[in-house]
Amino acid sequence: MKRITQAPNLALATLWADLLRQGGFDVSVQRAYASSIAGEIPPDQALPEVWIADDDQVEVARTLLHQLRHPPFRRWVCTGCGELIEGGFSQCWSCGRVLD
Repeated sequence: MKRITQAPNLALATLWADLLRQGGFDVSVQRAYASSIAGEIPPDQALPEVWIADDDQVEVARTLLHQLRHPPFRRWVCTGCGELIEGGFSQCWSCGRVLD
């Protein structure tokens, strides 16, 4: 078992773990409730962490997590309604048309 990353809070750690599980990885969140003892131990030691069961998949999981955390920035005009869409979106927020 190896640590993939440390998260700033439990919500993000859980979200990241769920995304990795959807990608087929066996992961778990460790130190989920350690924030309650943050005054007794160094604060960085109380942050939640995402761990993977298979040591051979660490780099692949880190790469996937990086891609999920940094979606490509796009700027496109919807062919359905002419709305300008910016960001990591692949569907128009106005009419629902999917990027061609």
